[in-house]
Amino acid sequence: MHCYFHLVHAHERILDETGIEVSNLEAAHYQALKAIQELREETEAGEIDWRDWHLEVVDEAGNILLSIPLATAQH
Repeated sequence: MHCYFHLVHAHERILDETGIEVSNLEAAHYQALKAIQELREETEAGEIDWRDWHLEVVDEAGNILLSIPLATAQH
């Protein structure tokens, strides 16, 4: 299945227009956690306040498969 990983806040959305192909929902969850970890590594500690941000994993139809709060996600 093809999934997209959108960063979502109450008043802002950063859309993933490329997405990736994954074998199942478990693989999508793993990729989402990996993306969150990479995002944290790219930003300085305290540089961005991730509270109230979520990483939404959506399918090609736009259905939300997963929503992971960035403030609490662990890899």
